[in-house]
Amino acid sequence: MTESFQPRKIAHITDLIADYPLAWVVSQGPAGHAASPLPLLAETAVDGTVISLFGHFARSNPQVDIVAHQPEAMILFQGPQGYIPPRLVSRPGWAPTWNYAVVRFDVEIALLPDENGAALARLAAHLERDQPTPWRPEMMGSRYAELEPRIVAFRATVRATHARFKLGQDETPDTFEEIVDGLGDRPLAHWMKMTAQDAP
Repeated sequence: MTESFQPRKIAHITDLIADYPLAWVVSQGPAGHAASPLPLLAETAVDGTVISLFGHFARSNPQVDIVAHQPEAMILFQGPQGYIPPRLVSRPGWAPTWNYAVVRFDVEIALLPDENGAALARLAAHLERDQPTPWRPEMMGSRYAELEPRIVAFRATVRATHARFKLGQDETPDTFEEIVDGLGDRPLAHWMKMTAQDAP
């Protein structure tokens, strides 16, 4: 992996998970691979390193039985991404590329049905964090007691982290600025500028 495409700060990984929480949870079962798209929350060490990911499966999801017997899995997050066309760049001969920020975690999953309530409450608090009156699961009233048993919480303990942030680090300063200007207010441009500001 090109060293220049490593995240420049540990916080960039947690920021990506916070902004793009929907991940693919991929595991291997008797019939082959199983994969579920699930919103997850990062749990971190004191230094900000992601040590686990917290979320829940629908109890009816066949992957629940798979991870109960084979807890090793991969979790894949995709952040901002997009095609960078040559028309944005004035340098002759410049070739198109694709910029992106992605993280893969190798994990071990533990099912935690006793933490179903916490899984729902914490996810709702995160997703509703910008609302003046955040929605909370208990606002469902009596329906909460009916739906809560239909999920199963889990914690995925991180065994290895593989992050690749290709966000223009290999471009000249002039080309970088042209790309950012050409992208306008797209999230990809924001992430390019944010990570460039944190360069050593």
